[in-house]
Amino acid sequence: MAWNEPGNNSDKNGGRQDGPKSNDPWSQQDQGPPDLDEALNKLKAQISGIFGGSGGNRRSGSGSGGDMPKGLIGLVVIVLTVVWGFAGFYQVNEKERTVVLRLGQFHETVGPGLHWNPLFIDQRYTVLVTQEQDYHARGLMLTKDENIVEVPISVQYTIPEPKKFVLNVRDPITSLHHATDSAIRHVVGSTVSSDVLSEGRQAMAQETKERLQKYLDSYETGIAITLVNILKAEPPKAVKSAFDDVISAKEDKDRFVNEAKTYANGIVPEARGKAQRIMQEAIGYRERLVAEADGEAQRFEKLFEEYRKAPEVTRERLYLNSVEKVMGNVSKVLIDVEGGNNMMYLPLDKIVSQTAPSTNGESRSNDLVGQVANEVIERLRQEQIRARRTETR
Repeated sequence: MAWNEPGNNSDKNGGRQDGPKSNDPWSQQDQGPPDLDEALNKLKAQISGIFGGSGGNRRSGSGSGGDMPKGLIGLVVIVLTVVWGFAGFYQVNEKERTVVLRLGQFHETVGPGLHWNPLFIDQRYTVLVTQEQDYHARGLMLTKDENIVEVPISVQYTIPEPKKFVLNVRDPITSLHHATDSAIRHVVGSTVSSDVLSEGRQAMAQETKERLQKYLDSYETGIAITLVNILKAEPPKAVKSAFDDVISAKEDKDRFVNEAKTYANGIVPEARGKAQRIMQEAIGYRERLVAEADGEAQRFEKLFEEYRKAPEVTRERLYLNSVEKVMGNVSKVLIDVEGGNNMMYLPLDKIVSQTAPSTNGESRSNDLVGQVANEVIERLRQEQIRARRTETR
């Protein structure tokens, strides 16, 4: 309301003045400074007019106290509406998915980016779906052979189905812990302690992973197991020394067995090679004898055919061949001389060839032997001639 509007020049008791006067403070030089209460009342009236009040035509004392709460309520409502609208915006990262419930019912699953949902109407649950998370546990367990071992386990998992993770199970992480404990105890309970403590951990981890995933799928938790790792199991502290002795003895046994296998791998192939060589030699010897026998038989048959054609010639030929073969292997020959003593013939070339080592001067020694042999033969001839002359006289 402007200051110079008529009807606004009233006193503190709400009474109107007698004559119409202008409210312009610059036009009245004899009027004092404006009243502070009146200025505040006018400001309140203007604000109430903005938020639904008539304001300008109201008198200063008529219902100003009732319009004031309505204006403040409207201002508060606008401010709350703006805050509520901005509070509905949220950001979803690349590794996350957000499950939205509207009035308690599933509405949608949103991916990465900027989104808006009405506050206090929608409920949001953000879940990591691509990042691997891990869970560690350990405990005392009973093996198949009734030994107690302490088995530490590490489980890595992801949440590829956020809707199931949020809606199907009240506390899926707790369900994961319980399912892991159940799976590992079942696997350890069906395995002997030696495998749990030594080389059987990898097979146990694979079996535990399959069993654990089966449990989680039956619960529809939306959790996928990526890796189960069973760390080095240990016996209880009270019997750890005895278990260490058993493991040490088993390692010694394995070492001795490996050494024996190494020795056998070195000896057995060599023996097999020798046996194979002897067998091949025997087969070759058999084949040679059979071939020689066949050759002799064929030669005899052909010789028999020749003998039937010319017996005398064949007999003489056989005799000469036999004498040649026999005389070729002897170094001393006795020659029967008619009417006198036997004469010994020494084939010096054969003697020298059998006794003398082979050297570079082999040709020279052969010439010398030939020369000596010729001289000896010449002397023998002369002796024969002399003996014949003596007989003739």
